Amino acid sequence: MQRMKTHRFAGIFLAVVFSGLSLAVGAQDFKKQYKNAKDFFRDGKYNLAMEAFKPLMVYDKNNPYTEYASFYYAQCALRQNYSAVARDMLLQIKRLYPEWDQINEVNYWLAKIYFDKGEYFQGMRALAEVRQEDFIEQEEIARVKRHYLSRISDPEILRMMFEEYPNDIEVGKLLARAIALQPFGRQDTALLNAVIARFALPAENYVGLSGPAPVFKDTYTVSVLFPFLAATLEPTPNKKPNQFILDLYEGMRMAADTLFRQGVNIRLLAYDTERSPADPERGKEAIRKLLELEEVKHTDLIVGPIFREELKLVQEFSQARWINMINPVSNNSEFIGDNPYGMLFQPSLETLGSRSAELLAGRTRNKNCMILYGDTPKDSVMAVKFNQRAKDLGLNVVWSEKFRRETAERILAILAKPTEYDEFKNPIQFTMKLDSIGSIFVASDNPLIYTKVISSVEARGDSVLVVGSESWLDNPSVDLGKYEKLHIMFAAPNYTSYSDPAFINFRKAYIRGHGAFPPEYLNYTKVGFEFMMIIGRALKAHGVYFQEGLMKSSPVPGYLTRKFHFSPGRDNIGFPFIYFHRGDLIPVE
Repeated sequence: MQRMKTHRFAGIFLAVVFSGLSLAVGAQDFKKQYKNAKDFFRDGKYNLAMEAFKPLMVYDKNNPYTEYASFYYAQCALRQNYSAVARDMLLQIKRLYPEWDQINEVNYWLAKIYFDKGEYFQGMRALAEVRQEDFIEQEEIARVKRHYLSRISDPEILRMMFEEYPNDIEVGKLLARAIALQPFGRQDTALLNAVIARFALPAENYVGLSGPAPVFKDTYTVSVLFPFLAATLEPTPNKKPNQFILDLYEGMRMAADTLFRQGVNIRLLAYDTERSPADPERGKEAIRKLLELEEVKHTDLIVGPIFREELKLVQEFSQARWINMINPVSNNSEFIGDNPYGMLFQPSLETLGSRSAELLAGRTRNKNCMILYGDTPKDSVMAVKFNQRAKDLGLNVVWSEKFRRETAERILAILAKPTEYDEFKNPIQFTMKLDSIGSIFVASDNPLIYTKVISSVEARGDSVLVVGSESWLDNPSVDLGKYEKLHIMFAAPNYTSYSDPAFINFRKAYIRGHGAFPPEYLNYTKVGFEFMMIIGRALKAHGVYFQEGLMKSSPVPGYLTRKFHFSPGRDNIGFPFIYFHRGDLIPVE
C-alpha cells in the first residue's frame, strides 16, 4: 500500500514538472513568433508581418502577445492602405480588451482612420476616448484636430460639431475662421462673436478674412526672404552650397527688369535669413528681426521663407498684416496652412498625387496599378493622395509599399525576379506576372528607388506605364534613352520647350550676363524668372490682393511654361506631364 502511494505521488510530481516544462516551451514559442513578426514589421515587409502576427492573435492563456499582435496586425494593414481592415481590427481590440494598457493608442489610430475617410464626427468621438495624460500629449491631440478639421470649409458642419463639443477650442477656432472666410453679407456675425468671446480669441485674426478691397499701385514692393548666406559667399566661379537660392533670385531679378520694360514696376528687396542646415535656429532669429523692419511691415508681397522651421513666424506675420506670401519652389501645403494670404507657385504634393492618378486612369487599359514610394513624409502624402484618387477613378491598386534605403532592393525582387526561362536562359516570366499590371506610380525623388523601378521595367519588357518626377532628369547615372524606350512620363511643373521663342530669348539674355547657360533640366534661374513674370503680371492686373483675381482668370498663359492654373486650394494644378519622343521632351496631350 505504501509502495503504491509512493508511485502515485511520484507520478503526480512528474506530471507537474512536465506540465511546467510544456508551459515554458510554449511561452518560448510565442516569444519567438512575436519577435519574427516584429522583425518583418520593422523591415517594412507588412504582408509577411500580417501572416506572422495572425496566429498570435488567437487567445491562449499562455500567450502574452495577443493584444500586441492584434494591434500590429492593424498597423500592417494601415501601412498598406487597407484602412477598413485596420479599423475593424482596432474595433475588435476595443471590444475584446477594453482594459488593455495600450487602449489609448487604439483610439488614437482609430481617430486618424476616421479622419482620413472624412468621417469627422467619428474621428472626434474616438479622440475623446484618448486619456491625454497617459499617451498623447494635449498639444498632439490639438495638432491632429487642426490638421484634419481644417479640411472642412463648410461653416454649417463646424457649427454642428461645435454644438457637440462646445468646450473644444480647436473646433471653436476653425468655426470662427470658416465664418470669417464667408463673403460679407453671408457671415453669421452673432455666432462668430459668441465663439470669439467664449474662447477669448483675438478678434483681429477673424475680421476681414474674406478679403480686403483691391489695392492698385504704381510700384509694388516684393520682399524676398531667402537664405542668401551673404557673409559666407566668396567671389569664385565655383558653385555655392546655396546655389539654387542665388539662381532663383537671379531669375526674379531678370524678370523684374523685363516687367519694367513692359510697364510693370516691381521693387525687389532681398533679405538674408542666414539659415543654414547646420544652424536652423539662426534662421528663425534672423526672420524675427526682419519682420520688425518697417519696410517689411508695409511690403506688398513676401516671397519665402524656404524652410519649414521659419514658416510659422512668417505665416503669423502675413495673417496679422494682410500680406500675401508665396513659396516659389515648395510643394508642401503646410506653406498655405490656414493662412488666407498664403499660396504655392508649384503644385502641392496632394495635387501631384491626384493628377498622376488622373493621367494613368485615362491612358491605361489595364487598370491594375502599383504605388512605390520612399520613406519621407512628402512621398507618403503623394502616395496616399494617388491611392485615394485612383480608387475614385476605377484604378485597382494591387500593391502599395514604402521603401527605405535598406529595403530598396526588394523592388527588383517584386518586379523582376525571374520564375521561368527560355532555352537560352533568358527570363520569360516573373514573380509579378507579365502584363498583370498596367502602371506604376513612383512617389519618390530617391535614385535608389526609381532607378530600381527603371531597371525592373526594362528587364520585364512588358507594357507597364511609369509616372515619376521631373527631378529624375537631372540624374547623370541614368541613360536618358531608357526613359524614351520605356515611355516613362514625368510630372513637370517647370517644363519649358527649348524651341519656344520666349525661352530662346531668356537663354540669350542669361548668356549675355553669365557667359554660359546651366545644362541641368531643373534650372532655378528659369523657375525664378517664370515665377516673377506671372506674379508681376497678376499684381498689375488684380492689385495687391491678386489671389482671387488669379482664381477667376485661371488658367493664365505662362511666359516660359505653358500655363499656370491657380486652384481654389491655392496651388498650381495646370502643370503638364512630359515624355521623350525622338530625343525631345514633349508634353503629354
